[in-house]
Amino acid sequence: MESQPMNFKFRDPTPSQFDDPKLNVYLEQYWQAGPPVLRGVDAQKFCSDWSKVYGRTAPMKLEIGPGNGFFLAGMAELDSNSNWLGMEIRYKRVMLCARKIQAKGVQNARITRYDAWMVGEIFRKDSLSGLYTNHPDPWKKKRQAKKRLLNREFCVWASEALKEGCSWRIKTDFEQHILSVIEHCEDLPFAITGREDDVNKNGAPWELDIVTNYQSKFREMGLPVYALELTRI
Repeated sequence: MESQPMNFKFRDPTPSQFDDPKLNVYLEQYWQAGPPVLRGVDAQKFCSDWSKVYGRTAPMKLEIGPGNGFFLAGMAELDSNSNWLGMEIRYKRVMLCARKIQAKGVQNARITRYDAWMVGEIFRKDSLSGLYTNHPDPWKKKRQAKKRLLNREFCVWASEALKEGCSWRIKTDFEQHILSVIEHCEDLPFAITGREDDVNKNGAPWELDIVTNYQSKFREMGLPVYALELTRI
């Protein structure tokens, strides 16, 4: 993760910078959209003061990889006292999330297009009151392990970005993600405050939760979904 939020490496190209922008119908939609879409270049502009995005000062909570936005929009509705931001890299998913947020009618949620590997560019030390990573890509083969987002570097960033007493919550169908995060965080200022090896049978080990789309799919297949909560100490 990038540790200096003002040294922006992420680029958010405009349609004019593509050879044929019409190949992706979501590209132009993204650049024409207003709230709840927050373009990556604007996230860079406002990351030092998120209140300018939401029009209020409130706890900041981030979901990395919200997919179609079902969980993001739902949590923003349940937790209306927080400002919620989803981070996706694909234009289509950004726009799907935006539609979910609009359908809910919540004003405290935004979706930005940004590379999760560069999340440290826009979230500095003690900037988050909550972090959510639901079903990150498993990259199950050993040779693919380096592509997994939940690596040591990400865990170090999370331990710095989260405020003391705030939590990082993970749901995954790939148990190795849980085991790896626990190992990576052994010497970091985290305490394990919740763990469940089958959320579909026993529920999440925390209050205020929404069943994700992937969670529903694995429940239908009779497969477990694992959960872990780490709290910054």
